Amino acid sequence: MTDRPLPSARDDLLDRIVASAAEHGLSDVSLRDLGAAVGTSHRMVNYHFGSRAGLVAAVVGRIEAQQREALQAIAAEATSPSAIVAAQWEQLSDPAMAPFVRLFFEVVAAALFERPGTEGFLDGLTTPWLDVAGEIGERLGAGTDEADLRLGVAVMRGLLLDAVASGDSAAATASLNRFLRMWDADRQRS
Repeated sequence: MTDRPLPSARDDLLDRIVASAAEHGLSDVSLRDLGAAVGTSHRMVNYHFGSRAGLVAAVVGRIEAQQREALQAIAAEATSPSAIVAAQWEQLSDPAMAPFVRLFFEVVAAALFERPGTEGFLDGLTTPWLDVAGEIGERLGAGTDEADLRLGVAVMRGLLLDAVASGDSAAATASLNRFLRMWDADRQRS
């Protein structure tokens, strides 16, 4: 028996919405249709998330947390920081993730414009990734310089934006591979 708390009604609803978004997308679905698709009303969606922007922020937050967990799993089996980044890129650049990548950038833009429901989103945008990357770096005996870790997060996000905006994930992958070669060469010189 675990000491894990039971999921709240909001968490349960969010799980159903994330599953629906993975299958059907979220960008062109009304809250009314989304509520019906997950077995609730648009009023309950509004009650739990406050607004469409709040809902998108919650979905993105959940996906980000899942991706950090996936990163930990990748790191448990990887032999180098570059291998970890390459494996995570493979996951994130998978066409099935494209709707979530677009949602990520949508909520970042909404938060930059201080849309209701996005309060606090920017506060947790990068730090959780830096924390996980730092822990992984320590376990691997690799560098954990915050500027280097932040650069890695920024490169990954920039290339994800390029891949979804251009539709050319092969070019973004080639750029990531070049970055990793430069990163490895720089680490070897240090």
